[in-house]
Amino acid sequence: MIKLLIVDDEQIEREGLAAILQKAFPELVISQARNGKIAIQMAAEFMPDLILMDIKMPGMTGLEAVELISADFPEIKFVMVTAFDTFEYARQAIKLGVKDYLLKPSKVSEIVATVGKVLEQIKEEQEKISAERLQQATLQKALSLAETDIVTQLLFDHVHEVHLDMLVEMLDIRSTNEHFVMSVLIPPGGENFYAAIKEKVRKSGSAWVGALYGRQLPIIVFRKEDKRFRSQAIFLAREILSLAQSDRESDWFVGIGNTCNSLNQTRQSYQESLIATMDTTLPAKYRFYSDVPTIDTAADFQLAKQREKLFFDHIRLGRWEEINAGIMELILRYENESADLLQAQQRILELLWIASRILTEIGVEADSPFYSFQAQDFRQLRVETRHLLDRMKQSYEENAGRLEADTIHRIKQYIISHSHEDISLDTLGKKVGLSPIYISKMFKEKLGVNYIDFLTECRIEKAKKLMANPGTSLKEIAIEVGYHEPNYFSKVFKKLCGISPTEYRGLLLGKKVEGKRSDANGKGY
Repeated sequence: MIKLLIVDDEQIEREGLAAILQKAFPELVISQARNGKIAIQMAAEFMPDLILMDIKMPGMTGLEAVELISADFPEIKFVMVTAFDTFEYARQAIKLGVKDYLLKPSKVSEIVATVGKVLEQIKEEQEKISAERLQQATLQKALSLAETDIVTQLLFDHVHEVHLDMLVEMLDIRSTNEHFVMSVLIPPGGENFYAAIKEKVRKSGSAWVGALYGRQLPIIVFRKEDKRFRSQAIFLAREILSLAQSDRESDWFVGIGNTCNSLNQTRQSYQESLIATMDTTLPAKYRFYSDVPTIDTAADFQLAKQREKLFFDHIRLGRWEEINAGIMELILRYENESADLLQAQQRILELLWIASRILTEIGVEADSPFYSFQAQDFRQLRVETRHLLDRMKQSYEENAGRLEADTIHRIKQYIISHSHEDISLDTLGKKVGLSPIYISKMFKEKLGVNYIDFLTECRIEKAKKLMANPGTSLKEIAIEVGYHEPNYFSKVFKKLCGISPTEYRGLLLGKKVEGKRSDANGKGY
């Protein structure tokens, strides 16, 4: 729909132009103004795409009106209508960006041809803008998927080195220096809150939102130089918690890990944020890991953090003998140090609770652990802890067999067939009914390659085949194989193949030409 405003102080002129143009261009929406002052007001209300402006009008000339309207709405186009065919008017009009002239009187054919030419230009520009908006929306959707995958890979050590730096650059979010992880617990069935939380985080500034795993949503937050760590974290936590409905507020909680200085250390902050969510009964509904009580001495603090990291790794890899040995060793240490029994039991329960959360992340359905009674001595604590660990191990083994060879094969075939689409871990998870993290972990363990490596190889191989057709542009090829940003496609291609797409195509087409020449000369075999 294109809007046209006719401005002339003579009604008969306005009506005549409107009748001619409405007949020639039925799709036009036409409005009228009897002077320049009214035209300025209608430009803001009617928002025309094109204005036919009479030059000589009482009060304000058409050129003055054009200048004022163009200052506020530079996208509006103008055709001047005048009986004064002088160079000075033409010079001023051209300076103001006027597209064309109509002289009074003009033939119907001249009016239709002049206006039609400008309308065609407007249509082309509108189509271009529409295509750019669609491409931008598609790119934003792809970047949103890339964002959740980056978070998943950083938190669970499934990092794809080829893509990480480039995706970080594309996301246009500062990703260096200090950052920390927040783990948000939302009510059961709270998937509807995901978009709202993401919008809150987006408005707050530099942060990446991960995928929702059960009730838990991880967020990597980058430090702002003008704010203290705690004030920035508290502000964002309160913004997120403001989404909580009063009757379900108790189901919300935010755990906040310590800051770290490189993306390689992100997982440590994530694990700390999980530990900070252990006690969700706190009235503030958020807690920093640094505020979590610990029975470890200051000298043992770093060692305790290292044990936590190793413990979490063993859980994800299903190393139950190491898990049992580590927990029993920790209980023995507490006993030898004459630690308070109740505090020791609470500390062990924290680790078991986090282990249960990690099992849920990788797709293993496990009950939340709890002690049925308060241990009377460390021997009872060991016995009850072994019982809880055995139950976790049983859940792990029952669920671990679900990802068999045929499931891996289904995932591979899906990636091959849909590599041109915006595939993410979440997409694959929904396809086979498994946790995205579990798929990423098992895909790499079973096939020895990261799923993004495999997806990238599929796309690049398809691109190589398409390059054999010289009639297809590299931009078209990039979009066809699944890359919405041609520059990103070029970077990935060069990283994997050692040369740019342009260089590769040159070599490929050069060999084809050389092969044809050899064949024509009866050689080349």
